[in-house]
Amino acid sequence: MRAHVLGALSILALLAGGHAVLAQPSASRPDLQGTWNGSTLTPLQRPQQYSDRPAFTPEEAAEYVRASADRIRSRLPTSVDRQMQIDIDDTFVEIEQMPLDGLRTSLIVDPPNGMLPPMLPVAKARIADRPKRSFDDPETFGLAERCLLGNFGASGGSLASPPMVPSQAIPSFYRIVQTETHVMIFTEWVHDARIIRLNGIHHPPGIRSWLGDSVGHYEGQTLVVDTTNFRRDTHNLDSGERLHVVERFRRVDAKTLRYRVTVEDPDTWATPWTAEWPFRASDAALFSVECHEGNYAIENFLRGARAAERRAQAARH
Repeated sequence: MRAHVLGALSILALLAGGHAVLAQPSASRPDLQGTWNGSTLTPLQRPQQYSDRPAFTPEEAAEYVRASADRIRSRLPTSVDRQMQIDIDDTFVEIEQMPLDGLRTSLIVDPPNGMLPPMLPVAKARIADRPKRSFDDPETFGLAERCLLGNFGASGGSLASPPMVPSQAIPSFYRIVQTETHVMIFTEWVHDARIIRLNGIHHPPGIRSWLGDSVGHYEGQTLVVDTTNFRRDTHNLDSGERLHVVERFRRVDAKTLRYRVTVEDPDTWATPWTAEWPFRASDAALFSVECHEGNYAIENFLRGARAAERRAQAARH
């Protein structure tokens, strides 16, 4: 199925013959290297109808998976988007790569209700002040539509941007490479590579980037990554510039990496929150998703809007 949705272009700096060129692990640090699938259909927040339940029944879980395509389409911003997004179905979405994490009803483990903490009024005002999506201005479109950042997580951000919340439409495949001084997390969608400096310090606050500034260290067999200095327009999960994320990667066994992330933002949520889920070892080949190459979507959006305007003007005369 992966051939339906991905173009196979070499990632020359990272891949050789389709396989990662990995550094040899040191005895003093855990070996986290390899290809990992962090995908899951388990929602970040607990669905309202299961608000008091941490687990689905097997029958509810099967229905939740079955209805995933309709659920994703229902969240698209307009009826036109829903009409055009015809490839969100089990032919093009790799549902088989995105199982539920057991019967859990949410990835969030703290707060115990499985929900994001209350959003602060200042965050709601910030979101309301964003430019509205308009076919008159390409810069009002989302970062993913503009091929600037693969923000197909729960609401903004990137599959490589912490917190690495999995999309329920795009599988979250990662390649982790370690050296003595750095860790790289390459995400297939959309060709982002996050470089983590080990035992370093953060850049000055004035230096900001799409994926934030990640600094890591090892605590026994766990890689701990602290990320700050996000750009304002990244707004991962509708967060602000003071987003602070602490991730923990721990290899549970040969085939499982446990990912745990704690998020705080004094300009967005009333309290910090924590989520966790497994990354599964994978032998899938990763491809370079070159969003910019042949990206006619924005141009065609604008052309279509102008054509509609011309038709409306002709009808008035």
